[in-house]
Amino acid sequence: MLSLRQLEYFVTIAEEGSFTRAAELLHVTQPALSHQVRALERAVGGPLLERLPRSVRLTPMGRAMLPHACAAVADARRARGAARRAAGLDRAELHVATVYSVSLGVLPSVLKAWRRTHLAVDIRLFEYRHADDLVLAMTAGRADLAIGPTPRDWAGPISVLGVEEFVVVLPADEPDVDPESTRVQLSALADRDWVHYAPGHGLADILDVACAAAGFQPRTSVRTEQTAAAPILATAGLGPALVPANVIPARFDGRVLRPEPPIRRQLAAYTRDHPDPLTVSFVDMVRRKGTACVLPAHIRRRLRIDEGTGSTVSVPGRSAG
Repeated sequence: MLSLRQLEYFVTIAEEGSFTRAAELLHVTQPALSHQVRALERAVGGPLLERLPRSVRLTPMGRAMLPHACAAVADARRARGAARRAAGLDRAELHVATVYSVSLGVLPSVLKAWRRTHLAVDIRLFEYRHADDLVLAMTAGRADLAIGPTPRDWAGPISVLGVEEFVVVLPADEPDVDPESTRVQLSALADRDWVHYAPGHGLADILDVACAAAGFQPRTSVRTEQTAAAPILATAGLGPALVPANVIPARFDGRVLRPEPPIRRQLAAYTRDHPDPLTVSFVDMVRRKGTACVLPAHIRRRLRIDEGTGSTVSVPGRSAG
């Protein structure tokens, strides 16, 4: 029979990649930890972890079991929290998973509105580099809901928030673009070195796909892990940057241009089956307050955007973060 303690031990070892670090975090001795893992392996009928000289790695059985173990541990923690909140021992806490760009561009106004009416509810953000990581985190039960690019084949409820627009950022004194224009074709910037994103960052995929659609592969001047850094680096003259329009502040000194054709992706909030009332309330708040941030009014005015129909570059909006 599996125990919750054994699953927690297994998950911690997998996350830390080490029996020693896991034992320290769990405040147990290494022999006791090893004993519980061996008991778990006997219960499931095979090895879950391969012991290496300086680390451990998951076996195929371990990889198959890990997301279910994570979900079980997370559900148990939520159950304990719910009981303690009902007894008045703990404050409510909502776990929200998202990608870096959404936590920067969409969520601040949502969280501000939420705090006005839910002062007794703490929000914990779990931020990921790529929307594929976001889906995995939700599958593993690490958060109550996710906000990001619409996922593929998600079995639970999905609430579409709207379409997120991307813009090109250049220095304010950019000499190679008509100063009166609010639009630019990416192909016109094909010979430039770009501000790119770190490998594995979801926005790196979007830039590569958009440039490929324009007929070129972007050369790189600098790669950044931080979405907020990209427009600043572009304004400093390190090259064009492609960023979600909602990360551009109202007071911004750089040149902001709309790619032609537009580059967009759909954003959504999604949960597992049967979300609790607190999660449902937060999703409703995101629908009401977050949609205005998908394309902020100050960017719409700056770009003089006409909402007429037109072609759109297809970017990996369901997988990139």
